[in-house]
Amino acid sequence: MRSIVWFRGKDLRVADHGPLSEAAAAGEVIPLFVLDPYFFAPDRARELPHRMQFLLASLASLAANLAHLGSELILVEGRSVAVLPRLADKWKADQVLAHRWVEPFGRERDRRVGEALAREGVAFRLFEGETLLPLGSVRNGQGGMFRIFTPFARACGAKLDLEPALPAPRSLPPVPADIRAEAVPIPSMQALGLAPNPRLQEGGERAARQRLKAFVEERLTDYGAARDRMDRPGTSRLSADLKFGTLSVRAVWQAVAAAGAAAGAGESARRYLNELLWREFSHHLLWEWPEVLERPFRPEFAGFPWREDEAGWAAWTQGCTGYPVVDAAARQLRAEGFVHNRARMVAASFLAKHLLIDYRQGEAHYLRWLTDGDWAANNLGWQWSAGCGCDAQPWFRIFNPVTQGRTFDPRGDYVRRWVPELADCPEAFIHEPWRAPRDLRRRLDYPELIVDHAAARERFLAVAKDHLGRPTP
Repeated sequence: MRSIVWFRGKDLRVADHGPLSEAAAAGEVIPLFVLDPYFFAPDRARELPHRMQFLLASLASLAANLAHLGSELILVEGRSVAVLPRLADKWKADQVLAHRWVEPFGRERDRRVGEALAREGVAFRLFEGETLLPLGSVRNGQGGMFRIFTPFARACGAKLDLEPALPAPRSLPPVPADIRAEAVPIPSMQALGLAPNPRLQEGGERAARQRLKAFVEERLTDYGAARDRMDRPGTSRLSADLKFGTLSVRAVWQAVAAAGAAAGAGESARRYLNELLWREFSHHLLWEWPEVLERPFRPEFAGFPWREDEAGWAAWTQGCTGYPVVDAAARQLRAEGFVHNRARMVAASFLAKHLLIDYRQGEAHYLRWLTDGDWAANNLGWQWSAGCGCDAQPWFRIFNPVTQGRTFDPRGDYVRRWVPELADCPEAFIHEPWRAPRDLRRRLDYPELIVDHAAARERFLAVAKDHLGRPTP
């Protein structure tokens, strides 16, 4: 049997790859990646520079791994919906195997590809792999999708009986000689009009495995206590690996669970696995309600009177709001394509609730600059912070950036790293530089507050109460 294994940007690995393993067991294997202009047209690529850099590095790693196994990654340019049926017919493929996508545009693409392949008599099979459990398989007692995370997580726990992660194939057959005619090389950053960013994480399966190994051996034990500290490297930094599939979520789950048990770090491991279930929640929600990418999950937030505030938006995106943690998050995002989760929540709450700017603007901004920009997880996080999502933070809860900074960056190390104007600011004023003596404020040359916390809080509560018709608890 001749199989096309269609790699699609979320499964850039050879280990725990169901389509690749099954194709290798069946006969001839054609590993294919389509350079679709939806992402690879230079004007589109420039809209997501950090993800594209990680993706290109991961493609190079995948190509090297396939070559090591005796095969070759074939890259072809064109729209997937046209390329796949044409190549399957030309190459006389018996089947096309790929991993399922959760996003609505990916589901529509797969529907069209499947119908076109069926007309050619070619089987199209989609494998689970982006999530721990099949999308749509976790249901409540009434047969519907959960709207609250905790019972969803319990239901997942009851269903989780994971098979061991698949090893990489020992070898692969060479790509048939009649296949290579249309192949093109992996595009360079320069060809896409992008400048490489040396601060980004290294892409690829090998780098991902090293990150996982370092996390479970060096940081897992302290994860429960350190995960919220913005000033410490206490998180796994595996989010981009999960987004691009340089690691499978199943492999990460099993590695953390095993290490937690062996090292006596059960509570920290449990908390990390709970974060994987939150990611799972986001994907199952998007599968059930794809419209959340366009509008609030909670219908009562429809038509919410968000403000047009160009000056506030510019200050928030450029890191010049006068609130150090908010500004540090903005600058870290642009500089290294990553923001600590606690800082993400503070920054998102500030945009939606202090400035009353539509959360969807912030969601799109983060999706543009994040290396780990994942549609499902990013949307759930933003709607949670704005109070309009599924099992969201209560709409009346408004993060105080000063309190958050004092609690999770107590000495100001995170702020000083990303806001160099405050490098010499004393600890007593690091999260409230406006309270410093006047001569010190002049030397710091840091922006003044664009909005007062107490006034902004009262403004949001008044607007939200009026729109939602609810009293503040």
